[in-house]
Amino acid sequence: MPHAHAHYGGALVDGAYSLGLFGDVATELLIRTDGDEGLFAAYSSVEFLAPVRAGDVIEATATLVRVGTRSREIDFEARVVCRSAPDRGPSAADVLDPPVVVTRARGTVVAPKRQGDP
Repeated sequence: MPHAHAHYGGALVDGAYSLGLFGDVATELLIRTDGDEGLFAAYSSVEFLAPVRAGDVIEATATLVRVGTRSREIDFEARVVCRSAPDRGPSAADVLDPPVVVTRARGTVVAPKRQGDP
């Protein structure tokens, strides 16, 4: 997590950063399942569960939970897998085991109509 994204005291990063990651993993999921990037339509839920700080290493996942004719419902999770440890040095960090879940969400994306589809 670049320090340029820390906008708040304590080197906190805006929660919307996780939503940007979710858009990226949704794009990859749609390319893998539908051969197209698709469009993000909506979030039905978003939970910010823990802070993200500058220097964190974040992992985001997307799990396909429902397939409609063109819509795809996806569960998202962002986790901090490594956290900086500036008290030990400017580049020191720790692996978090278990990772800290920082954001969960459910969203809907839409795959484009393919040629020949009714």
